[in-house]
Amino acid sequence: MQMNSKLRATLFAILLTLPCYADDLINADRPGIADGSATLDAGKLQLELGVERDTGNGPSSSTTPLLIRYGVTKTFEARIETEGFTRAAGDDGFAPISLGMKYHFRDGLGVIARVFPHSGSGSFKSKKTTADLRLAADRDLSEQWSIEGNIGVEHGDENSGLLAATLQYNIRPTLNVFVDAGATTNPSSLILDAGTAWIIGKDLQLDFSVGFGARGDVPDRFVSAGISRRF
Repeated sequence: MQMNSKLRATLFAILLTLPCYADDLINADRPGIADGSATLDAGKLQLELGVERDTGNGPSSSTTPLLIRYGVTKTFEARIETEGFTRAAGDDGFAPISLGMKYHFRDGLGVIARVFPHSGSGSFKSKKTTADLRLAADRDLSEQWSIEGNIGVEHGDENSGLLAATLQYNIRPTLNVFVDAGATTNPSSLILDAGTAWIIGKDLQLDFSVGFGARGDVPDRFVSAGISRRF
C-alpha cells in the first residue's frame, strides 16, 4: 500500500506539471472571412500563410496570402498582410502589401485598420493608396459553438461597406469546422465558404476551406489551404 500511495503521488505531481494547452492554443485569423477580436500576447510573433486557387468568372488565378502579426502589448498588435505571389491570366507578380493594426479594447470587441500604400509588382501593382477599417466582434454561444462578425468600410476608388460573419463548431478544443460569408456594398458582392482547422500541439494550425461566389464580380469557386505558426 505504501508503494501504491507513493506512485499515485508521483503521477499526480507529473500531471500538475504538464502544460495546459486548452487555455493557450493558437488563435489564427485564417481560415474564414471574418477576423476575431483577440490579439497576440506582447512579444509573440505569428505567421499565417496560405495557398488559394480561384476558378470561373474570368481567368483562373492563384495567390499565396500571408498575414504577419506581432503582439506589441496585451491588447495591441501590428499586422502586415498581402495576397502574396499572384498568377492570373498569364501574368505573375506580387500583390500590394498592407500595414495595419488590431486593438482589442473590450472583451469580445476589437478594431482592425489597414493601409495599402503603393506597392506590388507587374499588373498587380496598386495605382493609389487604399485603406479599410473594421469592427471585429466574437462571442461563445456555448462550449462548442461560437460566432464572429465584422462590419466596416473600405476607402478606395469608391467607398464600400464591408460585412462578414463566421459560425464555428468546436468538435474538440483543437479541431473545428465553420461556415461563413463576406459581402461588400459597392460593388455589391457575396462570398460563401466552409472549412476546418486543426491545431497540432498549441502553436501550429493547419486549415482547409472551399467556397464560391454567390453574387458580384467574385470567383465562381475557390479552394484554400494554409498553415499558421506562433513563435
